[in-house]
Amino acid sequence: MPSHSAQYAHWLTQQYRKALEKAPERKASFSTSSAIELPPLITPNQLDEAYQAQLGFAGEYPFTRGIQPSMYRSRFWTMRQYAGFATAEESNTRYKYLLANGQNGLSVAFDLPTQIGYDPDDEMAMGEVGKVGVSIPTLQDMARLFQDIPLGRVSTSMTINAPAAILLAMYIAVGQQQGVEPKQLRGTIQNDILKEYLARGTYIFPPRPSMRLITDVFQYCQREVPHWNTISISGYHIREAGSTAVQEVAFTLANGIAYVQAAVNAGLAVDDFAPQLSFFFNAHNQFLEEIAKFRAARRLWASIMRERFGAKNSKSWQLRFHTQTGGSTLTAQQPENNVTRVTIQALSAVLGGTQSLHTNGMDEALALPTETAARVALRTQQIIAYESGVADTVDPLAGSYLLEYLTDEIERRSRDYLAQIDGMGGALPAIESGWTQNEIHTSAYLTQLAVERGEQVIVGVNKFESVVTPAVEIQRIDPAIEQRQCEKLAGLRAQRDNERVSALRQQIATAAKGSENLLPLFIEAVRADTTLGEICNTLREVWGEYR
Repeated sequence: MPSHSAQYAHWLTQQYRKALEKAPERKASFSTSSAIELPPLITPNQLDEAYQAQLGFAGEYPFTRGIQPSMYRSRFWTMRQYAGFATAEESNTRYKYLLANGQNGLSVAFDLPTQIGYDPDDEMAMGEVGKVGVSIPTLQDMARLFQDIPLGRVSTSMTINAPAAILLAMYIAVGQQQGVEPKQLRGTIQNDILKEYLARGTYIFPPRPSMRLITDVFQYCQREVPHWNTISISGYHIREAGSTAVQEVAFTLANGIAYVQAAVNAGLAVDDFAPQLSFFFNAHNQFLEEIAKFRAARRLWASIMRERFGAKNSKSWQLRFHTQTGGSTLTAQQPENNVTRVTIQALSAVLGGTQSLHTNGMDEALALPTETAARVALRTQQIIAYESGVADTVDPLAGSYLLEYLTDEIERRSRDYLAQIDGMGGALPAIESGWTQNEIHTSAYLTQLAVERGEQVIVGVNKFESVVTPAVEIQRIDPAIEQRQCEKLAGLRAQRDNERVSALRQQIATAAKGSENLLPLFIEAVRADTTLGEICNTLREVWGEYR
């Protein structure tokens, strides 16, 4: 009997290549977004000999197959639709609608002024209030946002970075108004400032004081809010900026390493804060590469935490992550096609073992999603969960030769990137030098060239175009919202104890110059109706702004 390698070589020459004489391959080459070449057929001989050991079992190191032994056989992932627009009252209505339709976790989208620490009446906020998310400048607004939503029973994710600690302070204060103590709160703040410098741009302060805010959150929550995920280390925006799947894994985990090291340097024990770390990944269209990406990231992070940082608690090794389907893959042309794209992407996240998931609305290349689009997006998750059967066994595609090949290759290439970044002194120096940004920009440029040449097909854009433009309902934000928010602020400032606010701002400035944990002061300040913009401006006066 010939060896397996000899049998494969025979098949390749005598069967496959002869078949190509009659029907040539439809492309000059087949590869993933990360330029991983795809052979026509993968056999066991092409896998790392240790792949079975690397695979392991679900719930055990290195967690390739999932972080829980039973995965979705016990409980589905959290269906957490990202939502927020206009005022707190309008967003509250949308949250109640989503919860009534089966969503089981909230995810808050903030408007641009809130994301970069400006009140609605600041001239820098002009024209942007309530446009890409909800406007939350005060504790009163935060209370309106969660009116009649029991924070002790619902977990909440907040996509907020530079002022994350202040929004968390508001959330804690609203919970206490509802009679919910901080130790009962569950949720996540994104709080990932490095990717803002790298890919997204909603930073306020320079990197080093920003890192101090993050470690303050780690320290405070470890003591006071133990069920809160203190950071969501985000590859999503890195991928949206144009990275490949391998770069998304490598640059995200490099940022994670930087946060863990900063916390250790601040005197925190790794097993005290690491179980509260979480991650946030993108799901794009290349179905098998995306599944492999999630598995490779989970295995690589387990190794980093155990070997590099010496973590002893198995929960410190676990990469827990939220996934959002790829916003940059959605098209304004033929927007109904986006339902199919989102379904493929959501399925890859589930097969890759995500802990929570957001599915984009079909209209999000045009505007914030309408109520109908948001419902269809949520129903997509529910159909995958309840009708497809893919959640009925753990890691159902494990052992696929191609999937294991891609998982191994993504891990290997990510490790190569991490070694390069280590050689530069870590993620922060790599970002400060512009090296990481250049890697992403180059990948984005090459992808755009491939689309323009027709080498990468986008259905409805560069192939199968339609001359008919379908009528699409658009979610529109009333521009009068800005004036109403400004009027609310004026009323609040007229009624509050302004001497107390001034004294608290001075205390925050003094603490910012030293090493005192800022979270208790932020909580006290928002309770006294100090606004988000006022707290951020106080910190700007001490730390300056990043340019």
